[in-house]
Amino acid sequence: MDVNSYTIYGILNLFKAPGWTSYDVVRKITYITRTKKVGHAGTLDPFASGVLLITLGRATKQITRLQELDKEYIGEIQLGTVTDTLDVTGKVIETFPTYQLGEEQVGNTIQQFVGEIEQVPPQFSAIKIKGKRAYQFAREGKMIALAPRKIQIYGIEILEMQLPIIKLKICCAKGTYIRSLARDIGEKLGCGGFVKSLVRTRIGPYRIEDSLSIERLVQLLAIGK
Repeated sequence: MDVNSYTIYGILNLFKAPGWTSYDVVRKITYITRTKKVGHAGTLDPFASGVLLITLGRATKQITRLQELDKEYIGEIQLGTVTDTLDVTGKVIETFPTYQLGEEQVGNTIQQFVGEIEQVPPQFSAIKIKGKRAYQFAREGKMIALAPRKIQIYGIEILEMQLPIIKLKICCAKGTYIRSLARDIGEKLGCGGFVKSLVRTRIGPYRIEDSLSIERLVQLLAIGK
């Protein structure tokens, strides 16, 4: 298929593999589709995997609408350890004992985060401050005071609990940082916490079981689909 002979547009439900940044994916899709206008509707951290909505051509006008859709994640939180990035890729900066934690205590604490809550974004985030991203300051060793934001968490289901690790399904509105949620749950329990693994399983009606890998997309383009 000569993709240059087609006008490609639409919304692509893409499966982002761990290790890729959202920008890496946009650049790759731009290259393989030869489409000039490519965007994404919601950043997914490099260590995370799952649904990343890619917009092609005139569909980039729908990015704002897509960003408003609710999201669902499945993540593992490890209690008792704090990292500077609040995820598994970061440097350990504090550890705490967890032997005193009970499943009922942990479960009750988690449910306190359902509803409208205030959340402080991670230092390692893409929020802009005076023309720079927060993560740029963090990499320079500068801690910036980030203002708390109101977010909405619709529900948290405990899928598995083998302390100090808990596996959760989280349904939330835009602007929610799962890394910040892990930090706040850990702080509430007095032991810290970080995100060990994270998969975005849904954005609105776009589900992970219907998503395409980049490899599969290349195959479909090759046969003209």
